[in-house]
Amino acid sequence: MSEEMTVTVNGEERQIAGNSTALDLLHSLALDPRAVVVELNREIVRRPALGNTPLCEGDEIELVHFVGGG
Repeated sequence: MSEEMTVTVNGEERQIAGNSTALDLLHSLALDPRAVVVELNREIVRRPALGNTPLCEGDEIELVHFVGGG
């Protein structure tokens, strides 16, 4: 059984698995990592590091989606 923790995503508290990475969070939200910028505690997480960036209780995450078109 995995413990859960609370993080804030775009201003909304969410419960996630205690051993989640930034990439796990994106997958749980059905977001394509290629189309999202992740800011963790006011620092941008580069795409290659998403799977190696653990999330911790109380982290604040901002997700910015790229939208194409014109």
